[in-house]
Amino acid sequence: QVQLVESGGGLVQAGGSLRLSCAASVRTFSSYTVGWFRPAPGKERESVAVITWNGGSTSYADSVKGRFTISRDNAKNTVYLQMNSLKPADTAVYYCAARPSAVGTWGSWGQGTQVTVSS
Repeated sequence: QVQLVESGGGLVQAGGSLRLSCAASVRTFSSYTVGWFRPAPGKERESVAVITWNGGSTSYADSVKGRFTISRDNAKNTVYLQMNSLKPADTAVYYCAARPSAVGTWGSWGQGTQVTVSS
């Protein structure tokens, strides 16, 4: 398992921006696929954005396309989620997760960081 630590959450007004960070404790983090998740109605968590090991492929939930950008700096063992044009509906605890392959179970999770968007 990989230890993951999220940071960067906070309180922001609608239309504002935040950048979340997910830092990993393992040197092989550069080989992991990483995703950002948040709770969703009827689901335990929904996938917000996912990035493959080299950043060559990314995917986004329809609700955040065009507003959120996932990226990574493997030299720093860190994955980022840039969130722009935030809406009150984006309010949630955001979690990052990692898995050693492009598909499969998300085996490692962080503790989450709270994002609150006021109207």
